[in-house]
Amino acid sequence: MSIIIGEQVCRWVAERTGGQYFAGSGQGIGWSKDGALVAGVLFDNHTGRSVQMHVAAIGKRWMVREYLYACFRYPFEQLKVNKVIGLVDSSNAAALKFDRHLGFEPEGMIRDAGQAGDIIILTMTRAQCRFLKEVHHG
Repeated sequence: MSIIIGEQVCRWVAERTGGQYFAGSGQGIGWSKDGALVAGVLFDNHTGRSVQMHVAAIGKRWMVREYLYACFRYPFEQLKVNKVIGLVDSSNAAALKFDRHLGFEPEGMIRDAGQAGDIIILTMTRAQCRFLKEVHHG
């Protein structure tokens, strides 16, 4: 399993989340198994102080520390943002539960703006992020 960075990850995530990706408008960090993507994160809408994070995955075996650490080091250490923002449709209970498990907290709501409900605005600050520790192998 290995990390893949680039446009192909951005497109892969956008296809699976129902969003759109415009070339050069974000950064993608993917996790591949046997050469095929099994998880991807698309970062876009970087304002300097925040960035949006979109996640797509196949199955559950992709949630390994090495990948999660890479996904959170990028916004907080490379981009140096204060917050990572996730927008989740209120009808998507699995995504809301997953984001809360990662450490995101609800910060607001945009009524009647989702595909099947409201959009819940979830955020995580650097201080809330538990994935910035070093990865230890062995």
